[in-house]
Amino acid sequence: MSAPTRRYEDAVARYFEAWNAAPDAVAKAVAAAWAKDGGYTDPLADVRGHAQIAAVVAAAHEQFPGFTFRLSGAVDGHHDTARFSWELVSEADSSAPVAGFDVITLDGENRIRSVIGFLDRVPGGA
Repeated sequence: MSAPTRRYEDAVARYFEAWNAAPDAVAKAVAAAWAKDGGYTDPLADVRGHAQIAAVVAAAHEQFPGFTFRLSGAVDGHHDTARFSWELVSEADSSAPVAGFDVITLDGENRIRSVIGFLDRVPGGA
């Protein structure tokens, strides 16, 4: 695996660690994945900084208890940008009612500067 490919995959792994962290570990996982002034934008949120990003992660956990985020497909990247697809999967029955596609931009320390997220599949009422 090439160094650039490893860079993108490592950043995406930290991203999922943050989204799947236990409530008492979210803040630390977000700080490990995102630059201090990093941002997260999707159709439902537009936030900046570790505290606001951690709040979005916590809100997702509250809305979807018993679910985990997982990569679906390969991570693709060039320069400081990577893209990947993901699913939100039920631990009870392996259903994945939510799916999306994210584009991340990395800083010089391989932390996320920004996330632009797209929701491809969302259940009614979510």
